[in-house]
Parts: sequence; structure tokens; C-alpha cells
Amino acid sequence: MDLLGVAAVLLDAGGRIVLWSPQAEDLYGYTAEEALGQYAAPLLVHEQDWDLVLKAFAEVIETGRSWSGAFPIRHKDGTTRQVELRNMRLLDDHGDVYALGLATDSPTLREVERDLALSTRLISQSPIGLAILDTELRYVSVNPALERMHGVPAREHLGRHYREVMTAAKFEEPEAAMWRVLRSGVPMVDQYTVVGRSPTDPGNEHAWSLSFYRLEDPQGRVLGVADLVVDVTDRHQAAMEAARARRRLAVIADGTARIGTTLEVDQTARELAEVTVPELADVVAVDVLDSVLDEHPPAPSEGPALFRALAVKAAYPTEALQAADPPGRILAYDADHLAAQCVRTGRPILVSHVDATDLVRIARDEHTARVLARAGVHSYVLVPLTARGRILGFLGLTRARNPVPFDEDDLALATELAARAAVCIDNARSHQSVRNAVETLQRSLLPDHPPRLPGLEVASRYRPAQASYEVGGDWYDVLPLDGDRTALVVGDVMGSGIDAAATMGRLRAATSAFADLDLDPSQVLQHLDKITSGLEHYIATCVYAVYDPHRAECRIATAGHLPPVLVRRGRHPELLDLPTGTPLGVGQVPFETTTFSLDPGDQLVLYTDGLVETRHHAIDERLETLLHLLDTPDPSLEQTCDRLLHELRRPADPDDVALLIARAQPLTVAPEHPQP
Repeated sequence: MDLLGVAAVLLDAGGRIVLWSPQAEDLYGYTAEEALGQYAAPLLVHEQDWDLVLKAFAEVIETGRSWSGAFPIRHKDGTTRQVELRNMRLLDDHGDVYALGLATDSPTLREVERDLALSTRLISQSPIGLAILDTELRYVSVNPALERMHGVPAREHLGRHYREVMTAAKFEEPEAAMWRVLRSGVPMVDQYTVVGRSPTDPGNEHAWSLSFYRLEDPQGRVLGVADLVVDVTDRHQAAMEAARARRRLAVIADGTARIGTTLEVDQTARELAEVTVPELADVVAVDVLDSVLDEHPPAPSEGPALFRALAVKAAYPTEALQAADPPGRILAYDADHLAAQCVRTGRPILVSHVDATDLVRIARDEHTARVLARAGVHSYVLVPLTARGRILGFLGLTRARNPVPFDEDDLALATELAARAAVCIDNARSHQSVRNAVETLQRSLLPDHPPRLPGLEVASRYRPAQASYEVGGDWYDVLPLDGDRTALVVGDVMGSGIDAAATMGRLRAATSAFADLDLDPSQVLQHLDKITSGLEHYIATCVYAVYDPHRAECRIATAGHLPPVLVRRGRHPELLDLPTGTPLGVGQVPFETTTFSLDPGDQLVLYTDGLVETRHHAIDERLETLLHLLDTPDPSLEQTCDRLLHELRRPADPDDVALLIARAQPLTVAPEHPQP
């Protein structure tokens, strides 16, 4: 009524105005003082309409029948306005009759009618669910769309509290939000999304967006709250797809950065497992064909396939780990086992929903199948590890705690990670194979210590570079010479791999040959320099020393090598101040021989740069560390070698090491026997 501004005018039986409402002043323009006591027809109606008005007035007074309709009236300002009139007869307790006229502006009424019709149609036909709840959050009105969403008829909503209908715990927050809207008047638009299944479509998951508005009358009195529910399933699914795509990209990026950081097969397998758990799976296993690591011919297409477990990882403590093969174990799987089938066909296998039959083909035996069942394994993926056209093994993914089964997107992501890891594993396998061959070659070229050296005790060590690097060309040699003398040699061919090892072997053989010629150390290096100059792309450093126990002296020459350490008995170690010389292979530069005494108990330490050089410390600092370590005597030279390697070497050092320590001993003279 306030919205329409209904005006009330009461006329007595003679047509005089006896009551005049404030709304009548707004509609007709006359104040109560101006209108009361006046005849209504001359005041409010144009003269040409008097007959019609008087006739209608007389009919209402005489018969009591109401009259209604649109009628033009005269406003105080002289204009004509169209109003909607309702006339009815009133009777008081004295038997007197009156005529009550209710009127409102016709255009305003038409607008309200149109708005009402539109609202009614929109509410009843809109796909948007709409409910009106009172200030106690009890349903007042529910449109058909919301009936379908809730699966509850409108009549079963009315009068019931919101949580009596929406009983799930996920609706606690929307209820709290409606209370806040009622108190504050601030609407909450599209701030809550509820995901679930509708009774009208139980087979598919839907998403609904909830919005809440406070309802007030024109005077600001709070009437309740409007609950608008929009089905945003398409938007939700698109957002979920986008989130999954971002997750896949993030996992792939993570895998690109973390898989293949070394040239070690086991480490690469562990990195693959760490990337996939827990982002993709609850439990992951990485196995390779045993023939791949042992360089055997590929396994036959039929019959048992031998696998070696490389890595296994779980996102949480689970009984499923008991069913996984620990790293290093070798197992045989029959042809019908899923792992054997995967590597035989080279195709991934997706088991979205695992049943008892599947578990038997996943586990290694019936016992582990029962273990997987107890652990709640419900979904499984197998992806072959394929590199350069060769199948190396498989990546196995399991879900147990994660309730979502694997799908095609998960399979595609696992395949992408497996492809990258397979190439890295193949690179590491190939590198390890070559590295093993080089190390075997190099160790075969290094000498065995002679059983006894006159006046000299010797200890030596060779340590190859770590697995992620190539083996270098470091070597040492101990050569017995005439006159109880001994030649001590340490060298380093710059480079790595088989070529460096082969070059080292040629230089070692040449050194041995030149040593037998009883040449001066500088002459030996001069000949080695000529040989190295004829080797393409190779240079080497070398230190060559000859110890004579009868004279207690040592003659030494170096070719670009780090200075040896002299440890005299009872004194601090010192670096020998020698002419450095140029590396072998530079050519045309003479070498110099230096002579110094080496008394019993004195030690000479020869080494290659891999013992002291690092990327993070200056060489002078490292040489000082070496001298400090040698200042502490050990019970034996063997222990000194081990201690130096332990203190100066790190697992990731990129260079190999040759170490040779010689200690002068008193020369033992054999007793003379008298002639018979």
C-alpha cells in the first residue's frame, strides 16, 4: 500500500468530503483544509465528466455495489491525471451511509503490475533457485528451480528452518553467512560454492554458487533474507580442469628440475619417486629390467621377466609398503603379471578401479595382494620406462588414501614424467657402463707395489672421480732401478674417459722404459714431453723422482705439477721449492733436476691436483691444509693415505686422485759369508 500511495476519501450521502487522507493530498494536490466540506465532483472532476461520476456515486449509495476502473481526475494545478478508483459503500452504527473512494496513480499501478508479473515469471521459470526466508531463517517461499535442486517439494520447505532442510555439515557456513547478512544488510554475492549431487541427477556431481540478500520494506523494516542458488557446474568443472592443468604443469616443471640431477641410476629413480609422491600417487615404485643394468640381452617376450627394484616411496606410513619390493631386490614376474605385460607391450596400463582379480596381477604373490587390499589400494597405473626405443622398466603408481581414482589425465602426466626419467636413467646407465670400463682399464694400468724396496717404504692410493663424472687420467708408479735405487712417479693426463686412460697407459709405459735407461729425471721428462706432443689434444703434468738409499738423496724434476711435500723427521712439513716446468706436450721447454737429501724417517709425498683442488677454496689454502694434516704423524703410511683422502676429499669431488707416499728407511746390508 505504501508503494502504491493509495489515497482514501470518504463522502457522505450528499457527496461532500468528510475524510481526507495525507495520500489524497499527494495524489490530488489539495490539503485537508481545502478539501473537507467540499463537494467532490466539482473539486476533483472535470465538468464534462460530472454526469458519469454522479450516476456512479448514486448507484454505489443506493445499491451498495462497488465500482472500480480507471478515471481521469482534475489535479489542483489544473492538469488531468489518470487514477485507478475503487468505490464502495460504508454503513455506520447510526445507519448512515457513506461512499469510500480509494485511488492510486494509474501509471504507478501499471508499473507495479508489470514488475510483479515479471518477477513472478522470473521466479517461477528461472533456472536460478530462489528462496525467501524470514528473520528466523524459516522458509517463506521457494521457487520450482530450488525445489529441483534440493529434491524437496516447496510445501515441505515452508515453515521449516534452513538447517532442517539443508542438514549436511557443509551448510553450516552458508547458515552463518545468512545471519551476518540479516544483521549487517551487506549482501554476500557468489562467495560460497557447494559441491555435491542432486537427487534429480544423482549420477553426476554439481556445483552451486550461493548468494544472500537482506529484504526490507520501504520503511526499512527487515523482512528476511533471499537465498539465490545458481548452478555453476560448468564453471566449476572448467576451474577444476584449469587447476588440474596447472598442477600437471607444476609437476612436470618440478620433474624437469629434479629428475636427472646426477648420472646415477639409483638416484634418478629416487628422484622420480619423490616427484610423483604425493602429487600424483600415494605409493610409487620404480623397477627396471635386470638385463638393462647388467647389459644382458633383452628378456624374451614370453616367460618370466626379471626386474630389479630401484626406488619405492609412500606419502604416509602404510601397510602397502610391505607389498613393495625393497630397492636392490630382483624378482621374476610371469607373463600375465601387469608389470611383465607393460614392459612386453610397451603400453601404459590404467586400472581406475582395482578389484581382487587385479590385485593378484599387481602384487608379487597372494600374500602381498591381501596386504594391498588391507591398505585400501583402489586405483593403479603402470607406465613403461622407454628411452631411445628400448624399454628399461616401469613406473608403478598406487592410490589408497586418496579417494579419487586415476584417470586419463593422470596417466598422461605419469607418462610424461616416466619418459623424462627413462632418458635420464638410460644416460646414467650408459655413463656408468663406460665409466666402469674406463675405471677397470685405469686400475689395470696402475702398478702393484714390489714386495720389497731397498731403503724405502711406500704406500699409494688411487681414487676415481665420483659416479656423476668421468674417470680421469691420474696415475702413479714405483719403479725399481739398478743400484738399489727407486723411481717414484705421479702424473695427471688432462681430460677424462677412455682416451685419457689410454694416454695415461702410454705415458706410464714410456716412463718405465726411459727409467731403465738410467737417465736424469729432467731427461726422462724431456722424452715424455716429445711423446705427449705427438698425442692429439692431450697434455699432462708429471713429477719424476729417483731415490738413492746409499747416498740418502733424491733427485727430482717436475713438469707443471703441484709441488711435492717433504716431511723431515722431527720437523714441520714443507712444500719443495722446485722449478715448476711446463706440462708435458707443450714442447721446446727444458726441464731442471733438483737434488735434496732424504734421510731415514723422512717422507716424500707426491699427489695429483684432485687431492687439494676444489671450486670453493684457493689452492694456497688447500695446500696449507695438506701441510697441517701431514704435521700429525700416523703409525703407518697406509693410515696417512687414508686420513688424507678422508679429510681432503668430498663425495661430489669431480676429479680423480693419485697419491704416493715414500719414507726413507735404513738400508739393510746383507751379511758377508767367508769363502770355503
